Amino acid sequence: MIQNVFFFLKNKGEVKFLYDNLSISDGLKLMNEHGFTAMPVINKDGIYKGSISEGDFLWYLLNHSSITAEDLGTIKIKELIRKDYMPAVRIDVDLKTLIERSLEQNYVPIVDDRGIFIGIVTRKSIIKYLMNHTMNEAIPYDSEWSTTFDARPSN
Repeated sequence: MIQNVFFFLKNKGEVKFLYDNLSISDGLKLMNEHGFTAMPVINKDGIYKGSISEGDFLWYLLNHSSITAEDLGTIKIKELIRKDYMPAVRIDVDLKTLIERSLEQNYVPIVDDRGIFIGIVTRKSIIKYLMNHTMNEAIPYDSEWSTTFDARPSN
């Protein structure tokens, strides 16, 4: 198996993310435009602040029923970020930890040693890699076994 997270990394330039100083209305608009249910959030310096989901917007609105449409343009999405939701890992993370984290999250945010967001690793990319590189090893072809379960009708 490969030994480097870079193999899976979708770099920041390819990732849609939100800035923490965007308003709730702008954040919702961008999420809708891009079609994602969750997106990474960074600050103006590029530091990963967390991820935000559609549910975070919904719960915030439900828990603050007095919010008006005008308020949505002034409240920043940094107010909605949950502390432990989709925590980032450093680029030097070992693959076992990366895979374990991907079991809990659709994507794993990757940061450098300063906390700067550099991209994500998606669960999909890990599964694709494992399917392509381990399926043949995990289920070796055995001609005797395959003829036992031959689906063709016998004559």
